[in-house]
Amino acid sequence: MPEKTIVNVRMNGDGVISRRGFVQSVGLGVAGLAAASFTDLVALQAEELRKKQMACILLWMSGGPSQMDTFDPKPGTTNGGTIQSIDTAVPGIKIAQYWPETAKMMKDIAIIRSMTNKEGNHQRATYQLHTGYAPSGTVKHPAFGCVAAAELGDPKFDLPHIVSVGGAGGTVGAGMLGVSYEPFQVANPLQLPENVATPVPTHRFTRRLGLLQSLENSGFAATGGADRVREHHSVYKQTAGMVLSPRMKSFDVSSEDPKLRAAYGQNAFGQGCLLARRLVQAGVTFVEVRLGGWDMHQTINDKMTTTAGQCDAAYATLLADLKKHGMLDHTLVIWMGEFGRTPKINPNAGRDHFPRAFNVALAGGGIKGGQVIGSTVESGNEVKDRPVQIVDLLASCCKSLKIDPKKENMSPLGRPIKVVDGGTVVPELFA
Repeated sequence: MPEKTIVNVRMNGDGVISRRGFVQSVGLGVAGLAAASFTDLVALQAEELRKKQMACILLWMSGGPSQMDTFDPKPGTTNGGTIQSIDTAVPGIKIAQYWPETAKMMKDIAIIRSMTNKEGNHQRATYQLHTGYAPSGTVKHPAFGCVAAAELGDPKFDLPHIVSVGGAGGTVGAGMLGVSYEPFQVANPLQLPENVATPVPTHRFTRRLGLLQSLENSGFAATGGADRVREHHSVYKQTAGMVLSPRMKSFDVSSEDPKLRAAYGQNAFGQGCLLARRLVQAGVTFVEVRLGGWDMHQTINDKMTTTAGQCDAAYATLLADLKKHGMLDHTLVIWMGEFGRTPKINPNAGRDHFPRAFNVALAGGGIKGGQVIGSTVESGNEVKDRPVQIVDLLASCCKSLKIDPKKENMSPLGRPIKVVDGGTVVPELFA
């Protein structure tokens, strides 16, 4: 066996390839390494990531789901209220009564009950959970999904690398990664995306694109707008490739077995989860499906039945469906919201914002299911053991997807920004 040399390629502040910081990346024989150009090494590094075919589905619970009404119930306690817990497929693990279908899939799910943070504002916490960074006036950090798309997506792929499904809450975008990695928005998964049909025959459509490019190159680009034109061409190239792609049929959930569609749930979130499976199966790297309604400041018991009912069926069916298609091992499924809710019921029979202790569920992508990590005290007011920070969670997601969390992207101000700034992988997730 030839000796392997491990190489990592990094861009410097001027966007030029440097030779510093060589760690875990492309394994080449010594002879092969000597023969390869540095540009070749960059291409090989990216290709090695893409060969792993890793993907991620984020189920975003917009508004902040109550940990006590989801995966950390405390029946019989002062703050537990009337919530009952139910058994799951894993002896000893109990979850709230609203999640009977999810309970059946618990062998594939790891629950982190000890998530902790300080940000209790919806917009700021949403940004932080998506990027790993607090909002800044000077830097627009890319969402983790956009980073995953940039790291793992095949540049020749003719669908968007990242798709955002549902209208609940704002989408955190690509930031400094640029428009090429902005999420493609699907407002309603029950309908095909709008404006994806060519208004004229394909040959005329292609000719028109060529004319547009020629006009921009000879006009605006020649008078100082070259960067804008280059970005514009990139977007139009992506769009044209998608419009003309036979993979566009992946957006049509109506072609699925009616029984499977019913199992997911005949609602926007359930069909969005089905769409996510179809898109990942077609080669899309990252899909976010959003479900709103979790900001339950009033009458939480009444609202949980409806909201959790939609999520429970869709979540459990998604995991089972991915498993059936042999996709769960290389698809990380994240269930989370921006924070939890106060353990104590407020005077309006609801729960308020509470980032100090909340839960997240992970499955697939090499995650060891059938376990609970961390715990909260009996009152639920704080983490009892094994606190997990946002950066720890994202570092663990990077490990699952085989992304280097220390890789740096350069901001427009020339500042290197790591994919995850600090944090430690939660080893129990991969034990």
